[in-house]
Amino acid sequence: MTTEEAARVEVERRAEDAGVGREPEGGGRQPAGEGRAPESESEPGPELDVFAQLCPSRELFAELADKWSMLILMSLSACGPQRFSELQRGVGGVSRKMLTQSLRSLERSGLVLRTVFPETPPRVVYDLLPLGRELAALVAPLGRWTERRAGQMLAAREEFDAAHAGG
Repeated sequence: MTTEEAARVEVERRAEDAGVGREPEGGGRQPAGEGRAPESESEPGPELDVFAQLCPSRELFAELADKWSMLILMSLSACGPQRFSELQRGVGGVSRKMLTQSLRSLERSGLVLRTVFPETPPRVVYDLLPLGRELAALVAPLGRWTERRAGQMLAAREEFDAAHAGG
């Protein structure tokens, strides 16, 4: 089994153990402070609630859920350390401005490391920090699932659009 396959199996096992994808008993979302215990000592306790409007975890979640951030994490995970231009080619369609903003946000959040090598001209390389590797391992299965299910979702969209065309 490759390292990537082992990581995928571990991520799926953890998601299963945590009940990801299952609705809590009694239906609906559990109130803040209830539910599962933190997975590790470094995981914040139940006082943080991504659904609460003013919770700081919500802002972080929104930044991470940005399509460019997810794709950057996946690219760095799959291809290893990359220069800016390599990342821009790898993440098709991202502008220089959006790539710069996303990389800064990921670096600020402790997910990506920016290393400047003292050469002429300076060489800058981006890589994942441990927290970024952990998140990329969680995001990669979502990317693979999306690739596998894209046909079904596109067909559902066409069916929906046809049914609601007269509107």
